[in-house]
This record gives sequence, structure tokens and C-alpha cells, in this order.
Amino acid sequence: MKNQLRIIGGEWKRRQLPFASIEGLRPTPDRVRETLFNWLMWDIQNTNVLDICAGSGALAFEALSRGASQIVMIEPNAQQAKFLKDNLELLKVTNQRAKLKIATAQQTLPTLKDQFDVVFLDPPYSLDLWEELAVLADPLIKNDGFIYIEADRDLSQLKIPSSWIQIKNTKAGTVRAGLYQKK
Repeated sequence: MKNQLRIIGGEWKRRQLPFASIEGLRPTPDRVRETLFNWLMWDIQNTNVLDICAGSGALAFEALSRGASQIVMIEPNAQQAKFLKDNLELLKVTNQRAKLKIATAQQTLPTLKDQFDVVFLDPPYSLDLWEELAVLADPLIKNDGFIYIEADRDLSQLKIPSSWIQIKNTKAGTVRAGLYQKK
């Protein structure tokens, strides 16, 4: 059984991409994704992007579709990682433009050497990893870089670095999302 996600804008607008049926795997809803990329409209071109909990790849593929120059995706589930790899091939994304790390974020983040302009922090809600992953990701984020956080609770409840300043937020159903900038 596979599911489909739809790319909303950019080069691959309206393309459907499959992803695995895995408990807890939920792509960022279209409405929230559209809001996020409207916020980032002028800031996503030619960026180096990190998708800490890639999952379906919805955020990563949307960023690439809209002109991000490079992306690193982290996905520990081998079954879903195969979907991500196949979708990268389907869209003819080169290895220079996209790197897929098949490991946990906790294993991968300390090994990364790049600095990132945009970071997506959208872990499986049930694992409650926001604080742990934020601390590990913080040294990888450029000053003035953007961090998108998605959660199932009020964002003010999350313990994130004090240098991350919330500049936008939205709510759709149970999803709470915010855009932060590292100062």
C-alpha cells in the first residue's frame, strides 16, 4: 500500500510522489506547506536545506521544486528511504543536489559539516524529539538562517535555542507550525 503526496509549486508543481504506509508518517498538510513556502518565497532560491526528519519528503521535494540548490534528507526507515531515493531518481535530482542519510537524526547531525540556510524540524510527534534535535542542529544553521518547526502542541511549549526567534506561525487542525530565524 502506498500513499501519494502532491508538490504544490515550482518546477514540479502538481507532481504526485508515492511514499510508504508507515505508522506515524504524515506529510505536512498541503495548506501548511503552501503557507510555509509563501513565507520562504524570496528566501528559498539557491539555499542549502536540511530536512532533519524527511519522512514522506514533502518539505524536501517542495524546497527543491522551488529552487533550493542543495538538500540533505535524514530518514531512518529503510522502507521509506527507498521511496525517497526512487522519487529523487524519478525527478532526475543529481547526487550533488540531494543527499539522503539513512540513519537517525541523532546519529547523522553530529557528522554533518555543512552550514544550512533553511532547516525543517518536523519529527514524529509521538517521539517528542524537538528539543534534542534542535540542540544538535543549532551549530549547523547559518546566522539569519530559517528554521521551520511543526508540532502537535503549542510551539511555546517547545524548548528550543533562545537564538531562534519566531517570525511567523500558523495552525491547521491539530498542526501547529512556526518559522524561526537564528539570530
